[in-house]
Amino acid sequence: MESAKLNSAQLNALTSFALTLAEAAAGEILPHFRENAPIDIKAAETWDPVTEGDRAGERAIRHLIEKHHPSHGIIGEEFGVKDGTSGLTWILDPVDGTRAFVIGLPTWATLIALYADGQPVLGVMSQPFVGDTFHGNREGSWLNHRGKRQQIRVAPHRNLADCMGGTTSPHLYKGSSAAAFERLRTSVKSMRYGLDCYSFSLMAAGHLDIAMDPVLQIYDIAALIPIIQGAGGVVSSWTDNDPRQGGNVITASSQALLDEALRAMDA
Repeated sequence: MESAKLNSAQLNALTSFALTLAEAAAGEILPHFRENAPIDIKAAETWDPVTEGDRAGERAIRHLIEKHHPSHGIIGEEFGVKDGTSGLTWILDPVDGTRAFVIGLPTWATLIALYADGQPVLGVMSQPFVGDTFHGNREGSWLNHRGKRQQIRVAPHRNLADCMGGTTSPHLYKGSSAAAFERLRTSVKSMRYGLDCYSFSLMAAGHLDIAMDPVLQIYDIAALIPIIQGAGGVVSSWTDNDPRQGGNVITASSQALLDEALRAMDA
């Protein structure tokens, strides 16, 4: 596949392949979950744990990509960048939410995205312990829960005062972002915490109206963008960064709601 412009058949084949990658990762990650596996700490300003589950999951994904699509690039949280020649790049986070993983909380997930010339074209979020696999592309978004597959859509538009939001933790917002988040929090009906990447997929499925997190890396958000957009949602930032590359990311069920949320944050 020499061109990064994918027709429907190519897109669907690569989406199926991405779901196969998620299954392979699950087989390597689940044996480490709730087993009190050893924890290593990455060098970072905050506590940033990593386990053999993270590493084994990414190894399994990378092996299959390199076997079946050797011309594709890879950006992975655990093993870095492999340049490709096809214009197609896989973005991998084998265990998004490792802090939840190490305490046995099933809000972690495997995130797999494919970018074509820098544009996200498909994404998978897999939580194999719960049995949820969300995936999306330009043709729509779906949830497979323990073998039952259904198409998902964002919730109907609600005004900001009536909506429910989700984020990982209010403590992750610093400086001006903390003040902006507090203005938004006091403007909505409910803001739920501790959701990691789940909040974004739950928003795509119509259970939340807003999902957001600050200072994300590309592999934290790449897979979630096609799921949200395929379900009819919108993806943006409150600080003008490109959410396709990470940073401060806010998503909403409609452009009107997003605009209202950004006005509240900027007040």
